[in-house]
Amino acid sequence: MESEHKHYESANPIKVKAVVFSFSYGSKVALKSIDLSIESHSLLTIMGPTASGKTTFLRALNRLNDRVEGTSHQGRLLLDGTDVYSPTVNVAELRRKVGMVFALPQSLPMSIYDNVAYGPRKKGAISKARLDETVEKALTAAALFDEVKDRLGSNAQKLSGGQQQRLSLARVLAVEPEVILLDEPTSGLDPLSTLRIEELLQILKNDYTIILVTHNPAQASRVQGQIGFLYMGELVELGMATEMFTRPKDKRTEDYITGKYG
Repeated sequence: MESEHKHYESANPIKVKAVVFSFSYGSKVALKSIDLSIESHSLLTIMGPTASGKTTFLRALNRLNDRVEGTSHQGRLLLDGTDVYSPTVNVAELRRKVGMVFALPQSLPMSIYDNVAYGPRKKGAISKARLDETVEKALTAAALFDEVKDRLGSNAQKLSGGQQQRLSLARVLAVEPEVILLDEPTSGLDPLSTLRIEELLQILKNDYTIILVTHNPAQASRVQGQIGFLYMGELVELGMATEMFTRPKDKRTEDYITGKYG
């Protein structure tokens, strides 16, 4: 499958690469021989129906699946050329480099400021001035600072759903990741909040490698860029949005895009 995708490669280095990568929960195969390459500073949207393997791929990349008993994998999943499942990989450091934003906002029961400062504080001693700078930078990058700058000490859980999701993103950005994984980040948001997140991704991809998971073909179309279509654990098609939504190469892709299933 890799040879089919070379057309989409550019001069950017490859940040994430799956090489015949499979993943199973016990006897259930969730991902089947996935081959794909994701360039540094780019945005890949993985779309597909429920239980197609989308979230499994994200969780495999920062090894959150380690916490699930009975899992196994085959093939390789590389970050900067190193297999994330190598015994030499520091999993805590991997999860700092590969941050994840979940479908439901993950704000902690503390102030807005402390939510964003939580990760940097855990990394080690940091001055108040440096911490203030880190918090402001992360909130600004998440397009939230102007809305909360006068109430940083207030309870984060009083924010709206859309604001809490951007706060979740700010928490990830505060620890300076290299890759950002987003698992259905707008599934519980209103259309306006969804649009703000989608617009934000277009800016963030200039500084980060982003993998967005969605079950919504319309969102994949709006976000544009490169799209992978996962169905029943198989990477059916990988290509640019402009081509996939006008000239899908596989009948299953066409059926999904047109709403015949999913």
